[in-house]
Amino acid sequence: MLKVNINGVDFKNPVIAASGTFGFGVEYNNFYNVGILGGISSKGLTLNEKAGNDGIRVFETPSGMMNSVGLQNPGIDRFIREELPKMKELGTNIIANVGGGCMEDYEIALEKLRGTEIDMIELNISCPNVKSGGMAFGIKSEVAYEVVKKAKSIVDKPLMVKLSPNAEDIVDMAIKCQEAGADSISLINTLKGLAIDPYKRKPIFNNVYAGLSGPAVKPVALRMVHEVAKSVEIPVIGLGGITTGIDAIEFMMAGASAVQIGTVNFFNPMAGKEIIEQMEAFCIEQGIKDINEIVGII
Repeated sequence: MLKVNINGVDFKNPVIAASGTFGFGVEYNNFYNVGILGGISSKGLTLNEKAGNDGIRVFETPSGMMNSVGLQNPGIDRFIREELPKMKELGTNIIANVGGGCMEDYEIALEKLRGTEIDMIELNISCPNVKSGGMAFGIKSEVAYEVVKKAKSIVDKPLMVKLSPNAEDIVDMAIKCQEAGADSISLINTLKGLAIDPYKRKPIFNNVYAGLSGPAVKPVALRMVHEVAKSVEIPVIGLGGITTGIDAIEFMMAGASAVQIGTVNFFNPMAGKEIIEQMEAFCIEQGIKDINEIVGII
């Protein structure tokens, strides 16, 4: 009933744990068997180990959360050596989320992932390009095109590209990524926001701006998924504010072939299991025998 296929990879259901919100999956296994998930997207991986940002990293907002974690991760080599074997034991699809500060970082990291037991790669193009003044690769379509094209020439697994809602034109961005060879697209990443401490008279975060996620961004994410899904011919994976099975169903009706759940994992560690059960209950109640029937019906 809930089985989906993305780029030739079979998923037992369309629910994937989003990058940066689920660690490498092992910790959540203490709450429920995470092997029931369709897949897990790893913490954002960079070529070299990163300690992440200084100062406050997470800040609660009305119906949402802001974060400035800074891609804290063990680096590609340690991931392959230490984390990937443990992830494979979880019994679900493994998606390696990869970021970089320059094109060379992406290239070397992706080369190292060739021949490993991951099932897919999720290319994070929201990373700031340190060689071009810090503007994210995913802001301008022509820059994203070059990154995706190069990445596609290296990888030996399906390539999913994660889009930033801060792109100049999200639909054009998706089309350019498809033209560059992306096998699928995930969206949205966090929205850029600002939080201020009025008593200290300064920003909450050391980096001033941070990423906004959670239920507050859902209408924006739903709209962008709908726009993009109508404009490309490759699968779209939707995320942004999903907290219930009904939320996930809405994203699929908007055109998503699968969904990712993120911020909800922080305040409800059982969310993955509950969302799968709620989606199944909805399908039974509505007489839907195959979840794929509802994809893009809006």
